[in-house]
This record gives sequence, C-alpha cells and structure tokens, in this order.
Amino acid sequence: MEMFDLTLIWAFIIGFGIMMYVLMDGFDLGLGILYPFAPDEDARDVMMNSVAPVWDGNETWLVLGGAGLLGAFPLVYSVFLPALYIGVFLMLAGLIFRGVAFEFRFKSRRNRRWWNRAFCWGSAIAAFAQGAVVGAYIQGFPVENFAYVGGPFDWLTPFSILTGLGLMAGYALLGATWLILKSEGHIQDWAYKITPMLLALVLLVFGIISIWTPFVNPLVWERWFGNIQLIWIFPFLALACAFIVYRSVKTRREGVPFLATIGIYVFTYLGLIVSKWPVIVPPNYTLWDAASAPESQLFLLIGVLFVIPIILTYTAWTYWVFRGKVRVGDGYH
Repeated sequence: MEMFDLTLIWAFIIGFGIMMYVLMDGFDLGLGILYPFAPDEDARDVMMNSVAPVWDGNETWLVLGGAGLLGAFPLVYSVFLPALYIGVFLMLAGLIFRGVAFEFRFKSRRNRRWWNRAFCWGSAIAAFAQGAVVGAYIQGFPVENFAYVGGPFDWLTPFSILTGLGLMAGYALLGATWLILKSEGHIQDWAYKITPMLLALVLLVFGIISIWTPFVNPLVWERWFGNIQLIWIFPFLALACAFIVYRSVKTRREGVPFLATIGIYVFTYLGLIVSKWPVIVPPNYTLWDAASAPESQLFLLIGVLFVIPIILTYTAWTYWVFRGKVRVGDGYH
C-alpha cells in the first residue's frame, strides 16, 4: 500500500461524508427552521411528509463521518471534543428532539403544537450548533502537546455565532427550494415567495463571513490574498449558482432552484477546504499529524469501501421510490 497515501484517501472519504450530510440533512433541518412561518397546518403536514421517508437515512452520513474521524484521525477527536463539547451536545440534542417530533407529531392531536415546536427548535438548534462549530474550526484552537488547552466556551465567539446564523439561513434556503420541488398549489407559491428573500439573506451573511474570515485566521489570508490563484474560482461559481437560483425562481422552475442551491454549498465547501488545506486541527496540525497508524487506516478502509456503496444504493433507491409531489392529505406511517 505504499503507492497509496491512506491519509489522503481517508481525508477524501470523510470530506465526502460531511458534504453528503450537509446536503441531505440540510434541507430537512431547513424545513424545521421554516416551520413557524408556514402558511397553515396543511403546509406543515406537507413539509414534514416530504422528508419523513428519508430524514433518518440522511443522518447515516453523520455517523459515517464521525466514526471515520475517530478511526482515521484520532487527534481530531482528542482536540475537537474538549473544545466543542457543548456545541456538539447542542447539535445532538437538537437532532434528538427533531427525531422524536417526527414520530409523535402525527400521532398526537391534543399536543401537536408542542411537537411542532420540538421539530422547529430541534432543527434550529442543530443547524446553529453545526454552523458555530464550523466557525470555531475556522478560527482555530489553542493546542499544546496535541491537547486542547482552552476553555469550554472559547468556541462561542461573535464570529462563530455569525457562522451559526449563516448556516441556519443556508439550510432554510435549501429547505425552501426542496419544498418548491416537492409541493404544489399555495404551499409551492409560498416557497417561491420566500426563496429570493432567503437567498438575499444567505448572500449577505456569507459575504460578511467571507470578509471577516481572513482576519481571524492568518492561513486563510495568505491562501486567498498571498497571490491570485485558481482558488478564486470557487466564490465566483457559488455566486453563479446563486444567480441561477434567482432566475429559476422567477421563471418558476421546480428542480433547478434546489440543484443550484446545492451548487452554492458545494463550491462554498470546496473553498473552505482549500482555505485550510492541509491543516485539519487548526492552527498547525496537518492531516498527517492527526492520522492514525497506516495499519488502522487500512483495516477501516476495507470495511468502508463495502459500506459506502451500500449507503449510496439504498439512499438512491429511497429517493427514487418516494419521488414526485407530496400532496395535502398524504400520510406518514
């Protein structure tokens, strides 16, 4: 295996898993964030039914990414968990509340409003925590001798709060464009109406974050402004996708807004990766510093190479089976 760099292979696998989670769980978290603003209870039924068959499968990618990090890059766990313990706890608590709301909302009559709130707040807290964790990662961590030496709330700064709010807005945009694809009638009209406003909010917040980021991390400043390179193509492609979202909503296309929003996420994610590459534990530890022994990486890789095709297959099959519109009155069992 000397001809292969297992560390790079694992970096690709984990990066792919994280991106798949953000895209596939992002739109159902976004629907939860939009829940209080839905025009009526029928709209809330359609919003939940549109993701009910797939939401739990979407979270498989979170498990894959987390387990892969533990096995392939143990230093990430030894630094990130002490640094981000509260943020990770909030994210998991939000996901739990949201999952419980899925199961109980349709079975409850007297307390349905409380399950609506659990779905909304669980989604919002999980999305904010994920964004704040990303912000903390961009800023970096105080590390000495491969151990975190900061406090429990060092991750919560004005910058990480902004990234948390930014991801909430981004997930809401993803949820709105998903609803355009899956709904019809007055519910789809509402999704068309709110999408341009959410797009403007996302561009505003992401613009502020983009300007702020080089000032909180010297590596990012050097990577983006040291000299003009191919890296600048990523923000331009993200802006092109944003323009496609706007135009496709104006012409009332159904699938294009969702696909273009995915494009915004993909190019923003790639821009973040190249901004930090090859650092995985900011500010100084690279992928190879954080990697486990090659024997451990190889052992895990053999299993993962079997698991990923299975996940991709059943995910594609699920989305194919539940393709098409979700209409008022369609039930979740």
